[in-house]
Amino acid sequence: MSKRSIIVWGEIPVTDMEKSVAFYNNVFGYEMTIDNSGPNPMAILGGSMDDAGGHLYPGKPAKDGGNTIHLGLTDSLEAGMERCKEAGGEVVSDPIAIPSGRFAYVKDLDGNSIGLFEANA
Repeated sequence: MSKRSIIVWGEIPVTDMEKSVAFYNNVFGYEMTIDNSGPNPMAILGGSMDDAGGHLYPGKPAKDGGNTIHLGLTDSLEAGMERCKEAGGEVVSDPIAIPSGRFAYVKDLDGNSIGLFEANA
C-alpha cells in the first residue's frame, strides 16, 4: 500500500459565498478570497491545498449539518468559540478533550457542522 493522505479534500456548501468567506476568515484568521477561475466559485480554506485541504463552494447544505470537518485553530479553543459566536455561528458543544488536543462542535452560517480544534502544545 502506498503512503498517501486519507483525506484528499473537503467541500463545505454555503448559500452566500461572501458572508461565508468573511465568517471563516474571522473565526480561523484565514485570508481567503473567492476564486472564480473554475467551473464553480470557490474559496480555499486557509488559502492553500498543499496537502489535504478544503474549500467553500456555492451549494445546498445538508439539513442535519452533514459530515463534520475539523479545522485547526492557531490560538485557544475558547477564543475560537467566541469568534464563532461573534461572527454569527452557533457553538453546540462544550470543549471535548482527546489525546491530541481539544475540540468543540459548532455550526457555521448555513448550519454546516464544523469542529474547532486546538492541538496540544
